[in-house]
Amino acid sequence: MKTAIIHEWFLDYVGSEKVLEQIVRLYPDADLYGLIDFIPEGERGFILDKKVRTSFIQSLPFAREKYRSYLPLMPYAVRQFDLSGYDLIISNSHAVAKGIRKMSGQLHISYCHTPMRYIWDLQNQYLKETGLDKGLKGALIKAVLSRIRKWDVSTAKTVDHFIANSHYIRDRIKRAYERDATVIYPPVDIGHFSLSGKKEDFFLTVSRLVPYKKVGLMVEAFSEMRLPLIVIGDGPDSERVKRRANNNIQFMGYQKDDVVKTFMQKARAFVFAADEDFGIAPVEAQACGTPVIAFGKGGVTETVIPFNEKSEIRSQKSEEKPTGIFFYEQTVAALIDSVEKFKAVEDKFNPHAIRKNAERFGIDRFKKEFKEFVDEKIKDFF
Repeated sequence: MKTAIIHEWFLDYVGSEKVLEQIVRLYPDADLYGLIDFIPEGERGFILDKKVRTSFIQSLPFAREKYRSYLPLMPYAVRQFDLSGYDLIISNSHAVAKGIRKMSGQLHISYCHTPMRYIWDLQNQYLKETGLDKGLKGALIKAVLSRIRKWDVSTAKTVDHFIANSHYIRDRIKRAYERDATVIYPPVDIGHFSLSGKKEDFFLTVSRLVPYKKVGLMVEAFSEMRLPLIVIGDGPDSERVKRRANNNIQFMGYQKDDVVKTFMQKARAFVFAADEDFGIAPVEAQACGTPVIAFGKGGVTETVIPFNEKSEIRSQKSEEKPTGIFFYEQTVAALIDSVEKFKAVEDKFNPHAIRKNAERFGIDRFKKEFKEFVDEKIKDFF
């Protein structure tokens, strides 16, 4: 069966690319499509060193750094791909990939990380980041985004089957598109992250530094508490976040997986303040036996078992043991309060139980569930 896999942009190797990696390994003969591809030679192993067929956006000025500015062109660009020669189309989508043009007799399965945030819940942030939130330009781009939203809804009707990366996103797909979705959690390389019960005196966050990740909030809270926080990751919000920091905050920038693993193993707790679709990093931290302090909304509520007095009593009677603590407002005060609560019950967390919880999200489990789903739909369709 001739297969095409489409992914929005090939820029780095983070959350959605880790899902893409396993899909490509399941279908190694598939052709790859993307709006842009700037993965350098030597770092393309996760896509089996395959060539990516790109759109005209690849050749536009500053496409590598300013690709988000070309959002108004993306629906048109993705529709220009000629996929008429394929039987099966798999889109790995968090923006426009699911909007490809599908012909009669083709099966399209979309693994949806989220309906397009730029036109739904992150529209205001997108406008500010691109400097298009005011004046005549702002009014024009808002009109464009409204048209993209209508396009987004209409193209959802051409997807044969949606897979959501969490129940949280399944509900969002239902609200945005009025479509049902099957939940298959993303693959987490649990085997790469070994358990360690020996913790050192620092907290850790690993994140791309963009506004919705709320790294600035974490930096402010830990600066106020004067507790050591290590920040791994970079991004356009980097300089603004650093200006908020006291000398107890250490910024390490981008680090390779082995370095991230070492710090995850040693941290007292992993801190996560985003309203995230799923959140792979908190699962990776738990695979190291490290408890998580997280904003209690989004996909993290499906991967972290929160501590409270009731959960402690329940865990004494069952296999479900707490693996973290939630705070429920994205504020400095709420995060400080949750850290203080964590310090009071830190000895209640069992690294082995935390690791066991993370094992629910492994790679083999994903590949089995994904392939069984696709095989079933192929059997029903053809």
